[in-house]
Amino acid sequence: MQKEELLKKLEQEIDLRKYSKETKKVYTNEVKRFLDSGQAPRDYLLNFSNKSRSKIRHVYFSLKFYYENVLDENFKQKFPLAKNELRLPIVLNKSEVLSIIDITKNIKHKIVLMFLYYGGLRLSEVINLKWDDLDFERDLIHIKSSKGGKDRVVFLHENLEKSLKSFGKGESKYIFISERGGLYDKRSVQSIVSNASKKAKITKRVTPHTLRHSFATHLLEAGADIRYIQKLLGHKNLQTTQIYTHVANKDIHKLRDLL
Repeated sequence: MQKEELLKKLEQEIDLRKYSKETKKVYTNEVKRFLDSGQAPRDYLLNFSNKSRSKIRHVYFSLKFYYENVLDENFKQKFPLAKNELRLPIVLNKSEVLSIIDITKNIKHKIVLMFLYYGGLRLSEVINLKWDDLDFERDLIHIKSSKGGKDRVVFLHENLEKSLKSFGKGESKYIFISERGGLYDKRSVQSIVSNASKKAKITKRVTPHTLRHSFATHLLEAGADIRYIQKLLGHKNLQTTQIYTHVANKDIHKLRDLL
């Protein structure tokens, strides 16, 4: 099979499994570069030995998918993936979060920030939100086609609900439409968060995911059960959610008070 045919089959196999657009982009790009290199899998993987763990994983699993689902061969290559390093998420305190939201005067941008914090939504989930996903009577947000293809429901916070009602429902089925008439892209949301944090004079590095981290941490500090937080975040494994136990200050304060 020619390279073009192989890549086409790769895309078809990805589509059949309904993988995300981001995963499709990563797999096709990595496999294309691999085919262009003309190297054996091990030799090609060794080119990335000094790269980040995330990059190595992208390359490794792209090749593994290609061999097993396109070539229908066992991917025998065993690559010594480094263990995950425990990197604690950056978390804002409540005053910092509120300052970022309050200083943002553009109502649409303010609501973007509020969905990220008061809903704990991922960037991609905010972009794809529709008005029909909101249940104002039951105070719920129905998040569809989230990471892993699993829907979930989170609460609709009263502060967010008030802002949404003052914003008013537009003609589009999507909540966030750019001035050009299309959906917001990732850079737009990243820019909204970055500009707001700079205006609020926050010295920490703030990204859309920082507000999601803060959402989870503040709930944990307030006494919410970690399993409920897991469901709100849409984490498949509880272990993923437990990272917030390392940054929540509830138990740290208890220890402080012993001295």
